[in-house]
Amino acid sequence: MNDPPSYRLLRLVPPLVALGSIIVLGGVVLSLMSKGQWGLWQSIYFAIICASTVGFGELPEMDRVPGSRPITTAIIILGLTTVWYFQSALTSILVEGVLGQTLRNRRMQKRIAELEDHIIVCGAGSTGRHVIAELIATRTPFVVIEHTTASIEALAEELGEREILHILGDATHDVVLQAAGVARARGVVAALTEDKDNLYVALSVRDLNAKARIVAKVVSAEAEHKMIRAGANATVSPNRIGGLRMASEMLRPTAVRFLDRMLQAKGGVLRVEEIPIATNSWFIGRTLKDLPIRAQTNALVVAIQHADDFHYNPDPNTIVKAGQALVVIAEVSNIEKLRALARRETPP
Repeated sequence: MNDPPSYRLLRLVPPLVALGSIIVLGGVVLSLMSKGQWGLWQSIYFAIICASTVGFGELPEMDRVPGSRPITTAIIILGLTTVWYFQSALTSILVEGVLGQTLRNRRMQKRIAELEDHIIVCGAGSTGRHVIAELIATRTPFVVIEHTTASIEALAEELGEREILHILGDATHDVVLQAAGVARARGVVAALTEDKDNLYVALSVRDLNAKARIVAKVVSAEAEHKMIRAGANATVSPNRIGGLRMASEMLRPTAVRFLDRMLQAKGGVLRVEEIPIATNSWFIGRTLKDLPIRAQTNALVVAIQHADDFHYNPDPNTIVKAGQALVVIAEVSNIEKLRALARRETPP
């Protein structure tokens, strides 16, 4: 992450302290050297004039005080050096804060423009932040649409990320969705606070990308069917999910703990994923036991999906067919290996 403004401003403290020290110390030395002829405040004022190179004139009878002019010369030189130091620090802060932010924005826009088949998360609030955390854990490319930079920076710090690709703006506006690459995205998560906003996002996304999968957050139960009619593929109610989780904690705590440990495993992120079988995959026509799924990816096939039906705990002699999807449990890195293996047209 970039240094916050408060931290950058602290870099101005050393040159200011140094300049103040030069002025005060120079004034004290001049006052002592004059043996009371020049008062302390008079000497400090003269040191300020010297450090700023204003040049109003010398102190009275300076030529009669030995060493006063070398001290004055030292104050001028040190003052100029410290002022230059201060100006350099100030320029650096301005460049980092204005020009630096502009360059960072351009770099981010370029990275977003290069994305394809990514996920757009609309809203980084209490729901969206958990979506973002899961996308990071599964190494899924994504872009966040949020109103303020502060919330993005806070989230990045919380998740331990250096940078989160984001677009600042209102996700209900077509131009903002287009800036996030909605036409190239494979899916959009509408996680805004209000149902009406998520409904508007679903309508806009479906108009801009007919193939994108849309998952929308719903607060009220009556908004679910409207969200589906607007183009959403699925809806999620945080209140319903929260209630089911509480019931599960009461009725099946061991199973819940197992799932939590699986999601939070150290040294490898385990996930339940789907592996689609394309019509040209070399998996087609072969049994599960003949495929090197466990040998090469250590993935466990727990079900096979075909249309709307699931075949749980499939027999090793089950023949894989086109259009099916294998539901597996594996680490994220091995899931990517299995996807690549299933996409091949010929055996490895």
